[in-house]
Amino acid sequence: MASEEKVHKAHVLVLPYPAQGHINPMLQFSKRLVARGLRATLATTVHLAATTLLHPSAAAIAVETISDGFDHGGYAQAKSPEDYLAQFRTTGAQTLTQLITRLNSSGPRVDALIYDGFLPWALDVAQQFGLVGAIFFTQSCAVNNIYYHAYEGLIRLPLSEGRPVLVPGLPPLEPWETPSFVSDYGSYPGFYEMVVNQFSNIEKVDWVLFNSFYELEEEVVDWMAQKWKVRTIGPTLPSMYMDKQLQDDTDYGISLFKPETTSCLNWLSTKPTKSVIYVSFGSMAELETEQVEEIAWALNETTYNFLWIVRASEKSKLPENFLECPNEKGLVVTWSPQLEVLSHESVGCFVTHCGFNSVLEAVSLGVPVVGVPVWTDQGTNAKYVEDVWGVGVRARKGEGGIVRRGNLGKCINEVMRGQRAEEIKRNVVKWKSLAKEAIGEGGSSNKNIDEFVAGLG
Repeated sequence: MASEEKVHKAHVLVLPYPAQGHINPMLQFSKRLVARGLRATLATTVHLAATTLLHPSAAAIAVETISDGFDHGGYAQAKSPEDYLAQFRTTGAQTLTQLITRLNSSGPRVDALIYDGFLPWALDVAQQFGLVGAIFFTQSCAVNNIYYHAYEGLIRLPLSEGRPVLVPGLPPLEPWETPSFVSDYGSYPGFYEMVVNQFSNIEKVDWVLFNSFYELEEEVVDWMAQKWKVRTIGPTLPSMYMDKQLQDDTDYGISLFKPETTSCLNWLSTKPTKSVIYVSFGSMAELETEQVEEIAWALNETTYNFLWIVRASEKSKLPENFLECPNEKGLVVTWSPQLEVLSHESVGCFVTHCGFNSVLEAVSLGVPVVGVPVWTDQGTNAKYVEDVWGVGVRARKGEGGIVRRGNLGKCINEVMRGQRAEEIKRNVVKWKSLAKEAIGEGGSSNKNIDEFVAGLG
């Protein structure tokens, strides 16, 4: 009797840049692939694997490690961004090669590599093994189109003040509305090289995946699709917040910080509907002490309740005695379960640095935004929040590059009950619906994921 042939499951190896905002969307995409019958293995750095918390919702995804050359301290161990990226490029390529060799010999064999755009050298490794290569962009299509044009020399740097920056598929941008590595050219040369070099070998890639959805960035997606096999596959929020197709998918699955879940949710449950200002600047942004103080006094002076996330490393920047204020009006914690907070009925607006993951979460969960961008892609995201998607406002920087308390308070009032509040709320409802449609059955992103899976055979 002929033995029954085993059905081959395509095996994808997923390689994110080792930062929370990069791991989350790539891990979520991996869950979607597993739900469609693929195998997925997440390759993370030795240091990150030893210091992160894995949620049960990610149990179906295998985890393997490679080295960035800094196994005992990660990025903090490096002398500079340039040192970290150079070492990661060399050691990462070597250890990724070793990992694929081991997986291919012990099984299951790797069929495709989905790699973070920040790590273009990974494609060269994939092609040595004849793997399908898919670049995954965790930042917006608009931002990456700016980086592409900078890479090709189509944007003259440094930018000229007062002259708008014109990029196909994007509205005209003031220089300060471009990513900081472009607008403040030379400020972080290592990071600038990293973001533009995402395009150094893109012509060799099989798929170009974006954590966005078509309806959100139609014009720029259409322009990019003329050059590459672009597919939007987002928003990559856990399924139970979106389409509810994956019943156990309630959390991103991995966290660099332990959230104070009980404290946050118990406190929020005591507040009236839409009465709380939620404030968070993500896992990486470092604010000047003066900026933290201005935010503190803006929140203290507002008539609204507030929940403020201040990481442990930033707490020393809070004004003296601020934490001694009674917590009926405000609560300060070191980390929160952000999705649960944003979807809580008591939250009325989100004061955010406008990292793209945070913006996507606000859009997908229907929360108005006050943008306080700090650096990198955040200024461009904030531009879209206010002027393109109409889901919030931007707080302008004043003297010394600081957003002053009066300006921030004015922006909060504008979103909560100002002249534009009703229009913003209507737009928020519209985009929330479109986000769910995109990732749901028959939606644009859902179809793109199906196409990607079918392409792997």
